[in-house]
Amino acid sequence: MSESSNQAQLLETLTTRIVNRNLALNEQGLLRKRTNLVLDPSQSNYFEVDALPYVNFSSNDYLGLSTSAEVVDALHQGAKDYGVGSTASPLVVGYTEAHVKLEKALCDVTGHEAALLFCSGFSANNAMMKTLFESHDVVVADKFIHASVIDGIQDSGATLKRFTHNDVDSAKSYFDRFSPRALITESVFSMDGDIAPLAELSALCQQNNAWLIVDDAHGFGVIGEDGFGVTRLADEVKVDAQLVTFGKALGGQGAAILGSRELIDFLVANARHYIYSTALSPASAAAVFTALTVIEKQPELRQRLNDNISYFRAQCANNNIELTDSLTAIQPIILGDSAKTMAVAQRLKEHGFWLGAIRPPTVAQGSARLRLTLNTNHCQQDISALVDVLADILNND
Repeated sequence: MSESSNQAQLLETLTTRIVNRNLALNEQGLLRKRTNLVLDPSQSNYFEVDALPYVNFSSNDYLGLSTSAEVVDALHQGAKDYGVGSTASPLVVGYTEAHVKLEKALCDVTGHEAALLFCSGFSANNAMMKTLFESHDVVVADKFIHASVIDGIQDSGATLKRFTHNDVDSAKSYFDRFSPRALITESVFSMDGDIAPLAELSALCQQNNAWLIVDDAHGFGVIGEDGFGVTRLADEVKVDAQLVTFGKALGGQGAAILGSRELIDFLVANARHYIYSTALSPASAAAVFTALTVIEKQPELRQRLNDNISYFRAQCANNNIELTDSLTAIQPIILGDSAKTMAVAQRLKEHGFWLGAIRPPTVAQGSARLRLTLNTNHCQQDISALVDVLADILNND
């Protein structure tokens, strides 16, 4: 770097840097902005933005539990019983009966020995990676693994090797060359909606004395026996550490790491995210506990979701809309070009449908897509109306 370049860099203020980067992102159409929604809890799939109504096809509330009367009542009662906040770190006075009860329930439905609660899936993943691994470790992960995992591994100093998405042979090639400590994958991938080959990956890890760590954020609540995630998929799937989040199929807030008693004790003693953060509110823990019981008692919720997925895919096939092979609630429609994706999403909004427009760097270059998510409470009339408008836009573009 030249001396003049060094001087220019030194003269750049933080304000200048921020303004210039915002301008650059805006020019590329990549400047992320928040949207202020007006919600009606009695109409979970509908909201307003700037007084305009929309049908919501972007939520991860797969079973509609965020507005379930039972779960809402549990949150209310939890606040009355425990207050609205935990008031301290779990290692001070922030760990209550509500947390213990939820951790035990999570272990009961997954078969793990112990659980540890966090305020978000991102913080849980990040904490586990940066605490578990060290600079001399090699970790193998699916190419499409979540950003929270990547950031945590990088923070740990470990070497990260990423195998071709859902390709067991690619993963095996890294085992043959590097003897990794662990393999990390998701159960249901958040942008593609496909499911990892967990039995094969589990066998690979067992053959090589490596851990299998699964981010089950988009699977827990909707896949596996009774909907309770990867450990309930098949007997041969051995998962050493499982992350589950509460803000998707369970409709709440927070997350948990599940595994052996030794793992959880280690994280309690060493994970800085856990030690130095105010604990998840006990009211939130009470609501999630009730969401687990609702999932267990009402299998028809998952059946309605699966029926909606099948109906959507059939309607798209009838209208020549190309889909991926995903059979989960996440149904990406890959358009490739970012500008086209944004334009189609905007036209859908003009017809009252709100879908996620996902572009690089969240997904790879050339794979921009509409990310449509279905849930239990979508009605066939809204699904049909969306497909009709989408087909008209795509077929007349």
